[in-house]
Amino acid sequence: MVRFWSVKAARTLLTLWFVVTFAFIVLRVSGDPVQSLLGPDATIEEIAQFREAWGLDRPLPEQYLRYVVQMASGEFGTSYRDGRSVTEIIAERVPWTVLLGLSAYAVAILVGVPAGIVAALRRGSALDRLVMGFAVFGFALPNFFLGILLILLFSLTLQWLPSSGTGSILHLLMPAATLGVYTAGTLARFTRSAMLEVLSKPYMRAAAAKGAPPLYRVLRHALPNAAIPIVTVIGLNLGALVGGAVVVETVFAWPGIGRLLVTAVTSRDLAVVQALVLLVAVTMVAANLAVDLLYGLLDPRIRTAR
Repeated sequence: MVRFWSVKAARTLLTLWFVVTFAFIVLRVSGDPVQSLLGPDATIEEIAQFREAWGLDRPLPEQYLRYVVQMASGEFGTSYRDGRSVTEIIAERVPWTVLLGLSAYAVAILVGVPAGIVAALRRGSALDRLVMGFAVFGFALPNFFLGILLILLFSLTLQWLPSSGTGSILHLLMPAATLGVYTAGTLARFTRSAMLEVLSKPYMRAAAAKGAPPLYRVLRHALPNAAIPIVTVIGLNLGALVGGAVVVETVFAWPGIGRLLVTAVTSRDLAVVQALVLLVAVTMVAANLAVDLLYGLLDPRIRTAR
């Protein structure tokens, strides 16, 4: 067990270091941020002063070393655009993205898992085909297109929901649905496959022969044994929710980190972009570690093997 988690910790640190390094290199080779920040009318003296003030005139290895040391100490620098701490800027946006992400996750789990179970129990029926059609629709339709469709229908045509911004639960409904539909479709498909495999096992036939009610057989025997692939999809799709939030928050003018990332990339605010890329990487790594922990809780054989 100790060796297992030591290897996991080492891989986690290596992954985060790779992400930090990759972000630093890509942002530096993709263009000069000074011209984007100061504009085309900036004088040579103004550009030189800006570079000196922000340390951009120093050699890249020195910039990289300072960047890594800052990140390791939890200091993410100062925004080039408004001069505020990057930590402060991100802290203002994180609660909105967490609210949107948890709402979308609730939509995905409450819709996707039951739909997959029902499709497996009614294999080959019209209901099964309907659920699988929804699943294909969910993970094939781009988030931005679905968001625009919902705005056209519920905001412009029916005028039931606000099209953008925050302020009430009504503002959350369309962004959460847009972000959750993709994961719900994926979950429905994987849940159906996992349930079909479990339903054919001998212990399920034995439970039926003993007279166990269908609902009990599904909840007590089938679902726990099908849980590992379902949990894997739920964990891995956390990254899809974070990535999809960039598009959804832009479409619905939602003030989260996704919209902040778009703004920071557009304005070449390197400190903010670097911190957000690291935040997304940490989210993905944390999700994978949580999935590993759940594996051991769901299946004692995995815990014993470790």
